[in-house]
Order: sequence, then structure tokens, then C-alpha cells
Amino acid sequence: MEFFTVSLLNGSVYGLLLFMVSAGLTLIFGMMGVLNFAHTSFYMVGAYLAYSLGKVIGFWPAIIVAPLIVGVLGALVERYLLRRVHRYGHGHQLLLTFGVSFIIAEVIKLFYGNYPVDYRIPESLSFSVFTVFGANYPFYRLLIGGTSILMFVLIYLLLTKTRIGIVVRSAIYKPRMVEALGHNVPMVFMGVFAVGAALAGLAGSVAGAFYTTNPNMALELGVIVFVVVVVGGLGSLEGAMLASLLIGLISSFAVGIDYSLADLFGLFGAREWAESLGGLLTLKVSSMSATIPFLLMLLILLLRPSGLMGDRE
Repeated sequence: MEFFTVSLLNGSVYGLLLFMVSAGLTLIFGMMGVLNFAHTSFYMVGAYLAYSLGKVIGFWPAIIVAPLIVGVLGALVERYLLRRVHRYGHGHQLLLTFGVSFIIAEVIKLFYGNYPVDYRIPESLSFSVFTVFGANYPFYRLLIGGTSILMFVLIYLLLTKTRIGIVVRSAIYKPRMVEALGHNVPMVFMGVFAVGAALAGLAGSVAGAFYTTNPNMALELGVIVFVVVVVGGLGSLEGAMLASLLIGLISSFAVGIDYSLADLFGLFGAREWAESLGGLLTLKVSSMSATIPFLLMLLILLLRPSGLMGDRE
């Protein structure tokens, strides 16, 4: 029971963190068709900006200002870089954003060094809210989860219940019609990209104080965020949330499962036969925990290429 409860809590929080990062990529990748390999770099920039600004203006103001600065950076990248190569297709977009990610990483190392910075949770937020089987559960984990849920609700309402959301969704499918109605479609796309970058910056500024803020944090989350978007379905905010929670829970439970397929065969008296074959049959689930999300993505692509909640068309 202890393993189940702790894994459920940790997996849910980790999944909600993945959604915080992937929400912006869902908007950019799913709605604009832009392969933004530098998305998690904006997440890293948000963490480092919050760390630096926190020393000057305090923790909470830094949490607000850092994402805004990252959003401006995202708008500049879209306006002066991506817009120039957009007509050439996904290959050029991928190469460009790949280069941007390397530039951002090197700039971070130039100013902060190639080691983690001392970005910590403020003392006023460093307390536990309840006890789980004798272990204190930190409030800040719940803050991360609550921020992610609030982000989901606000984005969903913005896209489905407001005029801005109607214009954005229309600009994706009928750009000429939207232009004929007097809207600036390039400005709409720049705004979407800026908001997506700002959301990644918010995730970094909030989560960076709890997890390690270092120059490799973008690389650590970079691939798994794309897995979330693919599993959930391109452009589906609900799919991104579902995929994030699913991957977070699977990863959390898998880490604590110290069994292999050979143990399963042992229930039927065939353990020795399974162990004699070796290979995957003898690998513990815990040792494969980092691989399981990619196996899930492979399974989804084979059975439902559009993702769990993506548009079949």
C-alpha cells in the first residue's frame, strides 16, 4: 500500500510537470506545424531567469517576470528565424531550432558555468502538507501540480470559449479566410509561438526550484516531451494532459517494480526455462523504466498513429 500511494502521488506530480512543459509544444507543434526542438531550452531559460531575478526582485515576482521574458524571446525567434524557413518545410524548422537549442545551452554555460546553480525553494514554501506512511510530503510538489492543472484549465478556456481561441484555430485551417476578415495571421502565429515559449518558461521557473537547475535540464526533458505530444495526439491539449499523467504514472511505478518476465514465467513453473533464454526475459522492470515511455509511443504509433486523443483525419 505504501508503494502504491507514494508512486501514485509522485507519478501524478511528475506527469503534471511533463504537461506544464508539453502544453506549449502542443500549441506550437500541433497548431502551427512547427517542429520546435528548442522548446525545452525555453524551459531551461525560464529556470535560470527565475533564479537570477529572484535574487533581485524576490521569488514570486521572478516567477511572473521570467516567463514573460521567455515569451518575448520566443516571439523574436519566430519573427526573425522561423518565419524565414517556414515555407521550406519541417526539415529546415528542425535544423534551425536544433541550432537554437545549442546556442541557448552554450550561452547558459557561458554565464552560469557547466554546473547546477543554487536555485532553491523559499523557506516560506519549504514545508510538508501531510505525512505518507511516516514520510513528509512537500507542499511544493502540490504547488507544481496545482499550477499545471490551472494552466490546463486556462488554456482550454482560452482556446474554446474566447474570440482569441476562435481566431487562432481558424488561422490554422483557413488562414486566407482569416486574413480576409482583417486579422494578421503572421502576428497570430507569432503570438501562439510566444505563448508556447512562455508556458515552457513558467514550467522552468516553477519546477527549477524543486528539481535541479543545470545546463543539461533541457536535454533531460527534450525527448520525453515529444513523446508526450505524440502519444496524446498532435494539437490535442486534453491528449497532452492524458499522455503526461499516463507516462508519469508508468515511470513512477516502473522504478519500484523489481521483477522480470522470468518471474512471471516462474508462476507457471517455467522460471529456469525463461532464465536460460536470457535477454529481455531476465531484465527487471525497474531497469527498463526509462525505456517504457518510448515503448508506449511505439505501441500508440502502431495502433493509433493520430495519438490517444488526436484527430483521426
